[in-house]
Amino acid sequence: MLTTLKTAYIDTRAADLAWCLGREPLPALAVLDLQLDDISVQLRLLGASHQVILRGAEGVCSETVACMPGSSTPLPLGVSTLAGGREYEFAARVETLSRGSFAGRAQDLLALVADHPHGLAGTFPGSPYAFTAMLAQRHEGHVAWRTWHAYPQEGQLVATRTRVGARVTAVI
Repeated sequence: MLTTLKTAYIDTRAADLAWCLGREPLPALAVLDLQLDDISVQLRLLGASHQVILRGAEGVCSETVACMPGSSTPLPLGVSTLAGGREYEFAARVETLSRGSFAGRAQDLLALVADHPHGLAGTFPGSPYAFTAMLAQRHEGHVAWRTWHAYPQEGQLVATRTRVGARVTAVI
């Protein structure tokens, strides 16, 4: 699903993104609710990037990647931890592209996500290449999602990849 977000594009930078686990739902500009087997997944586009909320029998797992004023946790390159009793893995990278390469990559990503049944993308007014896009899937007992945050003024694209695995059981 592709939507135009009804908000002013704030001149943020890739370096302003922060990461957080466990945050309560923030006000969203667009939401896509998915049911992937026994897991409920909510993809949320925020005015300042994205939030994903998973709900299952084991509990809730919430990931937020956004420009959050006062946040002290910058976007990490990688995280591996437990979240909601499940294995959680997160990775992020920042690509800096030339103007022509950026436009082509932006078009490809928006086309990929716009027509996908588990995809949500939002463009910001003012630039067709200022967007946040998300794509979720269920694969071999895991729920995974990828996100892309585009900053055309810098020619930067932030890509994240998250995987939430099976419930971790204690060994006695």
